[in-house]
Amino acid sequence: MNELYWVLLLVLNFMAIMVAFRLWGKLGLYIWIPISVIVANIQVTKTISLFGLEATLGNIVYATSFLATDILSEFFGKKASKKAVGIGFFSLLAMTILMQVALLFEPSPADIAQGALSTVFGLMPRIAAGSLIAYVISNYHDIWAFSFWKEKKPGRNTLWLRNNLSTFVSQAIDTLLFTLIAFWGVFPKEVLIQIMISTYVLKWVVALFDTPFIYLARHWVEAGKISDTSL
Repeated sequence: MNELYWVLLLVLNFMAIMVAFRLWGKLGLYIWIPISVIVANIQVTKTISLFGLEATLGNIVYATSFLATDILSEFFGKKASKKAVGIGFFSLLAMTILMQVALLFEPSPADIAQGALSTVFGLMPRIAAGSLIAYVISNYHDIWAFSFWKEKKPGRNTLWLRNNLSTFVSQAIDTLLFTLIAFWGVFPKEVLIQIMISTYVLKWVVALFDTPFIYLARHWVEAGKISDTSL
């Protein structure tokens, strides 16, 4: 059933990001960025078997952050995309610090959460370090690459090309940096390699499927259905 749940999660993520954009425009994308970063870094602590490979959760929701920055780059400029990356970086950093302090509290005898929180968020500093480094480098590359291909291949008909070219390379950078920093020494080498391969392939699949949604975003912008263009 994992593959079916993966497809369901993919659909839910795309629906959520497009609803946020439709309702609140740029603000909706700024809202989605911290959601995707925080949820992805919690989900990534869970390892599953997917399509015959060891994989971590979090790939889908994290990959949607690239769709958000690509929409921002396409319609609102590089400055808006960089602002979104900054929001995501701050959100993950703040969540990591706050949860590490929360773990320092001595639980009462009636507490039932400390063990679960320690299991999930005890890994968070290393995961967050890998995620922060990978997130900033890969997203700034994505913004640069999208702008580069927008200058080289402008126009509506090549939107799919610049969206995919920028995202595929950025996802490779993100996967390599995050996996090595977060999981080196945590898993056996063969499992680590499987996680690296599955993570990139799954992000690549998400990038392919997000192309119709960036065209839907274009339709909404051109039809005047996105009111928030001032942030």
